[in-house]
Amino acid sequence: MEDHEAGAGAPEVGVSRGSPPPSGQANPSAGRYGRQVQPRSGNGQAGDTSHDHKGKNGPHQNGKPKKRRKRRRGRKVFARDEARPLAVGASVPAAGETPAARPPQPAAYVPPPSAPATSPRPGQDARTPPPLQELPVFAALDLGTNNCRLLVAVPTRHGQFRVIDAFSRIVRLGEGLTANGRLGEAAMDRAVEALKICGDKLRNRKVRKARLIATEACRTAANGVEFLERVEREAGLKLEIIDRQTEARLAVSGCGSLVERDTQGVVLFDIGGGSSEIALIDLTGHRSPRLANHIVSWTSLPVGVVSLAERFGGRTVTREIFGAMVEDVAMRLRAFDGRDRLSHLLSSPKFHLLGTSGTVTTLAGVHLDLERYDRRRVDGLWMDRDSVDRMVEKLVGWDFQQRVANPCIGADRADLVLAGCAILEAIRAVWPSERLRVADRGLREGILSELMADDGVWRNSGRGRQ
Repeated sequence: MEDHEAGAGAPEVGVSRGSPPPSGQANPSAGRYGRQVQPRSGNGQAGDTSHDHKGKNGPHQNGKPKKRRKRRRGRKVFARDEARPLAVGASVPAAGETPAARPPQPAAYVPPPSAPATSPRPGQDARTPPPLQELPVFAALDLGTNNCRLLVAVPTRHGQFRVIDAFSRIVRLGEGLTANGRLGEAAMDRAVEALKICGDKLRNRKVRKARLIATEACRTAANGVEFLERVEREAGLKLEIIDRQTEARLAVSGCGSLVERDTQGVVLFDIGGGSSEIALIDLTGHRSPRLANHIVSWTSLPVGVVSLAERFGGRTVTREIFGAMVEDVAMRLRAFDGRDRLSHLLSSPKFHLLGTSGTVTTLAGVHLDLERYDRRRVDGLWMDRDSVDRMVEKLVGWDFQQRVANPCIGADRADLVLAGCAILEAIRAVWPSERLRVADRGLREGILSELMADDGVWRNSGRGRQ
């Protein structure tokens, strides 16, 4: 079951610009916040981006064969939050090396200084960005209750990076966890197979630093640690289980570029499979480049789309059942002592919600009536209050088969999307806002930005001061 995320093939993504579009309208440049940048050659000039050199002049010019140049595609991500990582995952074992055969490694693996990844080539100006293949490679893996996701990226201009490889698959690791308190064998098998693919991708690259995390399913399962030992044996990857506060901070770090400079307050929420993280961000004072420094309150609800759907049912959801799901989440939010820390900003036009999860990206895809999910159009999209109301009402009115038939939902999400909508509605009731911004990014982007900032690649590169 592949996730609908675009991954490395998606076009470049940058910082958002301009004000939100009129109510109910999609931003025509949604998903392309920032200019498109052509692939560059080693001298910093724009490279040849043509797909085929057999144009009107034919395959040869002046009697000489013209070399084909492979177009490198990826997506560039602004990651301005430069908080230091709270922990760094173990390095990736080399190809053919088994975890048991290797000695203990430090938490952060750095290649020997004799071969720095960013050293300029002979004759190359130190101020000129090195070619893509010479940049240090960083990786982030997030094994959640529902998804297994990997991003591999290289730093570019200051505060930015380009994704060079990605993987995303729905594995439903937390399936049955609510009822049994343990990870099921079939769920663990699915996750291990996905992680083997991730391991192969990482071993095929010279990764400078990586952080590989597991979240709610492994946090709460009685056999979570035992499962991660199996992952290390079979996939060659050593994952760390992060706590909920770290998960909330990483979500904020990953979405920092979608919070515009004049914003005064944001409630950022990440609706996961087994938990939902919510961070209240106050930006009325002096703004730090580290968005996470502005968190004034946060909570992690031990409920997500998988756990809520398993308790209330996900296939057949009546309006009464949907209302019961909303009330279940609302009850948990009422116990959140810090929920009023942004009450002075709720009526401000410079306050908004920011959602990062499959729920809000799916909702955005349905709102745009996409024939196929398109990250370029979803990431950074603004939705007004009425548009969100209409989309939730539409989904609640659909039966299971109608949800399956929608290309932005499909069979993999059809039994989970209404549970996600219920969590969203409970959040909107506590923090009403005229605007919701959609983020198709999150923990992995946060990990990458923190790893790169901690490593000093932007500080030392001399790039990006424009």
